[in-house]
Amino acid sequence: MSVPRRVLLVSVLLLAGCTGPAGVPDTAPGTTPATGPAAPSACAERLETGRLPDWADAGFTGDTRVRHVFGTGGDIVAILFAYPLVHARGDGANNKILWMARPDPGRSEPAPRTPLVITATRDGTDTPVVRKVEGGPGPSIVDLPAAGCWRLRLDWSGRTDTMDLVYRPALG
Repeated sequence: MSVPRRVLLVSVLLLAGCTGPAGVPDTAPGTTPATGPAAPSACAERLETGRLPDWADAGFTGDTRVRHVFGTGGDIVAILFAYPLVHARGDGANNKILWMARPDPGRSEPAPRTPLVITATRDGTDTPVVRKVEGGPGPSIVDLPAAGCWRLRLDWSGRTDTMDLVYRPALG
């Protein structure tokens, strides 16, 4: 019995999607393959342009659509007033980010406000850079020391989330 050519092509494409770079098997986020530690994955900046969820739209009116990136756990969103984010801006603008945190579930009062601590590590390196937003999630200017994909660990009020943000080289 012969297999139609289209079925073979689809099968090849599906199988090709089962491996990462250089034939390394993909794994679910946060897991380690049986053969050893996972290699760093490609940048996963999840940039969206659209309406914010109700918990993050304070101060926005109507059908406002803004560029934003959700944390992988969905507990924080970075609203990007500057886009693209640029390393060593020379245009007089800045990398303004408004951080909005999802309210703590089951709390009848707001959590104590502690600084938002951003621990950023550029893809391909292992040297972290730390930035703080005093007062917790809110308005900030976040400049990082080089262009590239930055993996951010975000810690505030006893909570943690992560996200990737891309900083472009300076325009010049």
